[in-house]
Amino acid sequence: MAKVTVNEGGVFTDYVRLDYNDLKAIGNGGTLVIATIPAHGAVELCGVAKTVAVAGTTTLVFDVGTTLADPDEFINALDADAMTAPAFNTGDQFTLGTATNTTGLVQAVKAGASAVDVYLKVTDSAIASITAGEFVIGLRIIDLAKFS
Repeated sequence: MAKVTVNEGGVFTDYVRLDYNDLKAIGNGGTLVIATIPAHGAVELCGVAKTVAVAGTTTLVFDVGTTLADPDEFINALDADAMTAPAFNTGDQFTLGTATNTTGLVQAVKAGASAVDVYLKVTDSAIASITAGEFVIGLRIIDLAKFS
């Protein structure tokens, strides 16, 4: 996972670009650590964009979050190969139905006193057949501890 430098600026603090070979290496049901939420930090935004069309599979699903067995707090059950537009904050932590979420405002989620990894989980029984595709996953991670 890359950290965005000052001259790159913008909305995201962390991002990862994965092509079809990276996805094959993760494998069906596999996970990859793509970022770490620091102690006293939280996630405010998570997005996934398909930047190169997928070929060789029609069953590619992504989850992004902090629970290793089912990391779906930030992005939940995203039909990645079929997506036609970027997806943002579709995970369980962002869709709990609070007044803040339903009015379109963003609130930070998964705040904690200890650092925690953020995982990408890939589910696709045909992942070995994938021959093309690229995705970018971006996160805006708040790090309050850097001011202490």
